[in-house]
Amino acid sequence: MRSNLISATLSLTVLLCPQAIRAEGLNLLIWESYIDQAILADWTARTGVEVRQTYYDSGDARDEVLSDPNSGVDLVVTGENGAKLFGDRGILSTLSTENAPSLVQYDQSWINRCGGYGVPYLWGTMGILYRSDMVPMTPTSWLDLMQPAEALRGHIAMYQDHNEAFVPALVLLGKSVNSNDNETLKQAYQLMKAQAPFVLTYDYIVTSIQNPEVGPQVQMALGYSGDQHTLNGKVGNGGQWRYAMPKEGTLSWLDCLSVTDRSQHKDLALDLLDHIASAASAARNAMSLNMPTANREALARLPESIRNNPEIYPAPEIMAKSQYQQELTVPSVQARRRIINSLVQFRDTR
Repeated sequence: MRSNLISATLSLTVLLCPQAIRAEGLNLLIWESYIDQAILADWTARTGVEVRQTYYDSGDARDEVLSDPNSGVDLVVTGENGAKLFGDRGILSTLSTENAPSLVQYDQSWINRCGGYGVPYLWGTMGILYRSDMVPMTPTSWLDLMQPAEALRGHIAMYQDHNEAFVPALVLLGKSVNSNDNETLKQAYQLMKAQAPFVLTYDYIVTSIQNPEVGPQVQMALGYSGDQHTLNGKVGNGGQWRYAMPKEGTLSWLDCLSVTDRSQHKDLALDLLDHIASAASAARNAMSLNMPTANREALARLPESIRNNPEIYPAPEIMAKSQYQQELTVPSVQARRRIINSLVQFRDTR
């Protein structure tokens, strides 16, 4: 538990400077629809401090904001590689059980993946999202997305991100999702280029579904486990969007919740982080978002219907084929971004 001295200091801070802190609040950089709002409301009710959310829809967009020293971000949800990268650069604060007591509720294997700069937040897989009312057969392979049926021409949403956008092509090629060599990236590009005429948008599916000119036309998309529930909430249909994990394997991802080292209210930011990471909040978040939690005690609180749902907790054989992200070389990142930009430009000129 947080020490009494720190708790007293936080209380005094709120009491002595309530107007300044309430006026400024805390700024959380996060994916849209990626936290149960009641969790933040409970913390605000206790502290009197508002939490303002800024949404991003790609890792590249998030990293651009996080790299800006004037962004004013206090907390951020970032991928496991991003946590270590920005932590090593001094942008994120080091976390331990001393300043984030809820870490004791997580296995060390999960903690290690955040590199000492984040609390494991949510995890999952990457796969294929599809409209069950428009796509008659459940996708079983990345080929269903990368070499789609003619009926899907102009109805696919991909993803403008130098990491995740390459996952389907690289897995189909039997390569590592972390490939850095140019020859492999060229082969991936050929698969992505052949798919391009079928792609309606390279905006993240949760963003594009809210565009009235684009959303109704999307029938299949690259996305993350859990996105189907967000999409169904956005379109007001409980089961229209579904999620499938391809048989070839996929990306197993972990998001980490971190505090920025330049936060002007670091003690409050750490208190909010610990509140979100606690077993009670983590269990609530997992049930609200239909996503797996890395919190050991939170998992024990979840009903069997969630723990045994293969869309949420993948089967062992799928996980055995899954890969983790690793840090890419600078030339690889540059090459990947050039490829993505060329595909987006091709789409824009059609």
